[in-house]
Amino acid sequence: MPETPRWLVNADRTEAARKVITQTQGTAVDGDEVDAILKRIENEASDEQQMRRRRGNLESGTPKWLGAWGALLKEGKNRRALAIACLLQGLQQLCGFNSLMYFSATIFTMVGFKSPTLASLTVAVTNFIFTGIALVLIDRIGRRRILLYSIPVMVCGLLLASLGFSFLGLDTKPDTPPVAGSISAASLILFSIMLYVASYALGLGNVPWMQSELFHMAVRSLGSGVATATNWSANFVIGLTFLPLMDVLTPVWTFALYASVCLVGEVLIWRVYPETAGLSLEQATALLEHGWGD
Repeated sequence: MPETPRWLVNADRTEAARKVITQTQGTAVDGDEVDAILKRIENEASDEQQMRRRRGNLESGTPKWLGAWGALLKEGKNRRALAIACLLQGLQQLCGFNSLMYFSATIFTMVGFKSPTLASLTVAVTNFIFTGIALVLIDRIGRRRILLYSIPVMVCGLLLASLGFSFLGLDTKPDTPPVAGSISAASLILFSIMLYVASYALGLGNVPWMQSELFHMAVRSLGSGVATATNWSANFVIGLTFLPLMDVLTPVWTFALYASVCLVGEVLIWRVYPETAGLSLEQATALLEHGWGD
């Protein structure tokens, strides 16, 4: 994997950057288009260097790492980019997806499946297939749109699962044997979880990892690192709380809680996340140029 053209330009390796652009853009791009892309990258790099110099004059004596944090948190465009990236990464976990991945065999044992591992494998294969479909569709539909389309389907899946659990009346204590509940209710739970996982794979499973396109080059690595830390922190919370929630709230209300988290996420995405599909990194970051002003 080659270094990115933007890093190469910052390292004064323009010809190497030109070569990488040519390799990654394919044969359909001619020399003039490569020059235009390279010019945009050079302009952004020049702007970022000027900003660093101005910031250095204002904050002389400040450690470099602390200056990067200041740029990330004080400038409106960077704060908005960080808020969007952390929102998407946090929502990716707080919607409850990994709790199903970690504890799916436990769930299917509770509802009475004779082969819970096979049911879990069905869910995993669904995730695999629809992740592949997402890779084909995401640039055609758009990042924002595919989230706004898929999250309501996730909510429907979670509410259907909650409804299925309500028919079974489970006791979630560890020593309780699997219920010999309604086959139709257990099948509804399996279908609803597959529906939820499929819609998750189409949207939230992919889009948050495109976070780097939101950040300006000067804070891209730091912003991406903070957003990824948000993801794993939320993952820790979900893994730690799922079984206690199933015990305290019952499965019905646990899945309803995850559905409410998804609904809140849908509203926030609609409010703060602009569409970036089809844009260069420079164009994508320019959408946030005025911070929260548009």
